[in-house]
Amino acid sequence: MSSAWLLPEHIADVLPSEARRIEELRRTLLDMARGYGFELVMPPLVEHLESLLSGTGRELDLRTFKLVDQLSGRSIGVRADTTPQVARIDAHLLNRAGVSRLCYCGPVLHTRPSSPQATREPLQLGAEIYGHGGLEADLEVQELALDGLRAAGLDHVLLDLADARIVRGVLAGVPVEGERLHAVVSALTAKDAPALAGLSQSFAPVTRDALMALVGLYGDETVLARARALLPDRALIRQALDDLQWLARHVAAAHPGVQVGFDLADMSGYAYYSGARFGIYTAAAGDAVVRGGRYDEVGAVFGRNRPAVGFSLDLKALVQCARAMPARTAVRAPWGEDASLRAAIRRLRGQGETVVCILPGHEHEGQEFACDRELARAGDAWAVRPL
Repeated sequence: MSSAWLLPEHIADVLPSEARRIEELRRTLLDMARGYGFELVMPPLVEHLESLLSGTGRELDLRTFKLVDQLSGRSIGVRADTTPQVARIDAHLLNRAGVSRLCYCGPVLHTRPSSPQATREPLQLGAEIYGHGGLEADLEVQELALDGLRAAGLDHVLLDLADARIVRGVLAGVPVEGERLHAVVSALTAKDAPALAGLSQSFAPVTRDALMALVGLYGDETVLARARALLPDRALIRQALDDLQWLARHVAAAHPGVQVGFDLADMSGYAYYSGARFGIYTAAAGDAVVRGGRYDEVGAVFGRNRPAVGFSLDLKALVQCARAMPARTAVRAPWGEDASLRAAIRRLRGQGETVVCILPGHEHEGQEFACDRELARAGDAWAVRPL
């Protein structure tokens, strides 16, 4: 029999040291987003299923926990992704005519982990821009993501660019049923050339050759020139390649330490993204620490089909590869009923200091905080002195 206090698989408590790091990183990233002009929103943890899984949210169906609302009898779900909720807020609650910059941070819950080591309760942080279809918005969310990773202490990162329009341009005019399209996209993402060859056997030669070429179109900026030579000369493909080149050039100018690469066959989230998409990688993590891109269709189901671009990350995963922050310094103080002592402690805390009162009988216990000073009596007063 399992112990009553054991948690479900891929669900874990966050203990003080890690919780402190996560919270400090959360504050840093949200403050940075505010510096870019993003407004904080807090969507609810649960919603009616028809809202939570509408439109692009339907892909989340298998990852969403479902339950019955005891008040209404309706089916509700625990969110597995916050972006559809933010799109609903933009469409129905804010309903602004111009640009909306929105950011958020909160837990999401998955029915199954995304990888063997992943948590089923990520702490999702994201930022999204609604109402601007130009590349300026794409660049802004990429720069915010890169600035956030630098603030987390990740100096050597790879920005990997792709575009959902490339495969759409390659398959233009080719009747492909949904199941086969899904298989083609999966084979491309996995770079499974034999599977792709079998799936595209009945396609026109120009389409089949282009799909097979995509498997090898990854690497540095020379990928774009090779793509122009190997892929069909179609307007949608040309525009996608031009946009990727523009984004790469501006990122390289603003972030010279960031390596920019391309993987034109990576179609993760094909049905979700509508244009340029990106992942940010670091050697300290096995998968992308940030994913984002343009998803202009996300608000259509809510009645406002307007431009949208953004990114999200899991703070719990990010903190595992972020720079370790030193413990916050603190002042150690004795516990006592002396009015002047208690006033001195309140004064220090009011000045922003962390003051740890040592309770009677616990004078030799360790602390999460690094106490480098102590509050000690100096004559008739109390003064802070170094330890």
